[in-house]
Amino acid sequence: MARIKESSFGETPFQRLLGHNIEVMQGWTQLGNVLENDGLLSFELKEQVRRTLAQRNGCEYCKAKGKPNFDKFDEKISLAVGFAEVFLKQKGDIPNSTFEILHGDFTEEEICELCAFISFTSASQYFGAMLKLDPQ
Repeated sequence: MARIKESSFGETPFQRLLGHNIEVMQGWTQLGNVLENDGLLSFELKEQVRRTLAQRNGCEYCKAKGKPNFDKFDEKISLAVGFAEVFLKQKGDIPNSTFEILHGDFTEEEICELCAFISFTSASQYFGAMLKLDPQ
């Protein structure tokens, strides 16, 4: 059971927790929709990164959506997931050499999108973990 009651605003349990402040919920949801969908990086790449982050960020709701699916990995997804693993271990103190590896397969714009996605997704997962959002 979550640490606070769900509000009556929002479509998902996560949104209903954020729904105690409708403006925050709407902004969070809008940014989530932009970052989660196909952009410069594919939805599938981001989904495998999300699943990787979920295993260590402490949100049971997020973990319940599944572990990384290694059958879907290609070289780019493997690099992105590896970068997410470094982020999880280093918490932002990521060595330049790690970015040099990304530059071999990712454009500057893709690296920016990947970092924004990892940061936003981790924040979402931390929110779920702090409030003990349970899987359905």
